[in-house]
Amino acid sequence: MTESSVPHCIPPEHQRENDLSKTFLVAASEAGLRLDRFLTSNFPEHSRSSLNKLIASADVRVNEQTVKAGYRLREGDSVCIEFPVLKDEPLSPEKIDFPVLFEDEHLLVISKPPGLVVHPACGHQSGTLVHGLLYHCHELPSLDGERPGIVHRLDKDTSGIMLVAKDEFCLRTLMVDFKDRRIHKTYQALLLRSPRDPQGRIVQPLGRHPVDRKKMAVRPADGKYAASNWQITEVFANGWCFAQIGIETGRTHQIRVHMAWVKAPVLGDRLYGGSVSQQSGYHVGRQMLHASILQFTHPIHGKAMSFTAPLWNDMQTLLDTLRCA
Repeated sequence: MTESSVPHCIPPEHQRENDLSKTFLVAASEAGLRLDRFLTSNFPEHSRSSLNKLIASADVRVNEQTVKAGYRLREGDSVCIEFPVLKDEPLSPEKIDFPVLFEDEHLLVISKPPGLVVHPACGHQSGTLVHGLLYHCHELPSLDGERPGIVHRLDKDTSGIMLVAKDEFCLRTLMVDFKDRRIHKTYQALLLRSPRDPQGRIVQPLGRHPVDRKKMAVRPADGKYAASNWQITEVFANGWCFAQIGIETGRTHQIRVHMAWVKAPVLGDRLYGGSVSQQSGYHVGRQMLHASILQFTHPIHGKAMSFTAPLWNDMQTLLDTLRCA
């Protein structure tokens, strides 16, 4: 990938002082794109309709001029977008069901259902795990004002074990333990294909995909260090397999990108090549990835803790079906 093909953000000293304002120079590879498509690729956390509203309200300018959503960009165009300042609204507790594996006065260990978003974001202002945790615990510490008690996260469609802090000391301590790799997580996954070797280790740096901003990618030149290891425990008649995967780092989409890198994408992961054809005879409604084991040291009394979350029903049913085929 050449430098000209990567979306180029104007250096901070040439941007407006407002943190909610971003300015881009259009690269050669982006020439011809509609303005709304360009914005969607660079701001995947925002819906196209919300970005179109910003275009219509003159909060998006090309070469300091207001244009329509269908404007075709040219190489070198300067695209500036300003997001409105949102009012800080307190999070409201909501009753959301999730299994509790362990709880004391300091922390909580839960099993997150698939399909549940962890914390509020654009398009998910309610119905998240955070709202459910506030209902369960009534009060939780927050270091950023948005993710009370959240020590680490799982993708929306990934199920499994999560650790939640109930006081600020535990939150800070556990976050440092994650950063220093003193907390160990093991995942189980159904893979679309078996890797060449039944077990192995992947060390490939990860970063944001240069074109599709919804994705992460292996980025040898500028990615962050990431290491995963896998062990295949079962291989099925149709070529799918069941694997145990450990992560030494906790990068965004790490397992999904690393397994796709070795040509064994997570089953059902449409973003990284794990789509299942209708001819397979199986219905796979999400990525078959589950955080199964969590091991850590209790931040208060120093006791070694280890917990296991059973597979979620949809994944267990599919696994049982494959075993009987």
